[in-house]
Amino acid sequence: MPTMTEQVEFRASPIHGTGGFARERIAPDSRVLEYVGERIPKAESLRRCAAGNPFIFHLDDTWDLDGNIPANPARFLNHSCAPNCEARLEEGQIWIVVVCPVEAGEELTFDYGYDLEDAQDYPCRCGTAQCVGVIAATEFHELLRRRARTREQTATGD
Repeated sequence: MPTMTEQVEFRASPIHGTGGFARERIAPDSRVLEYVGERIPKAESLRRCAAGNPFIFHLDDTWDLDGNIPANPARFLNHSCAPNCEARLEEGQIWIVVVCPVEAGEELTFDYGYDLEDAQDYPCRCGTAQCVGVIAATEFHELLRRRARTREQTATGD
């Protein structure tokens, strides 16, 4: 496991396993890491995903990127329901880019973008006030919150 890059230190995370932490203040729109890996066709991507590989990124209609390689420290960044980074596909490369000011020592996180079906298998431990309890794409957060409120109302008889 890498221990650091110019802007990121990797160490134990309160969210999960190993995380990446800012070594200095990082301004919005700064690229902090490139998400690198093996370029694989969709059929191979499906096979690896079915085998439990969570490090696959969509590139285009033909190719995906398997980031499960030692040379990819970006794979250690954790998901958050209130992320301070995002993964951006730019000219065939995936960059982890800061979206709001990040202070030195703060954990760098991004939205893994899981669909609702996959999210149910992955509990979220981000601990933010916005946490929806599973690792789901931001676009599903409001739906998940409504479902949780409905379950609570049903349980309490309201």
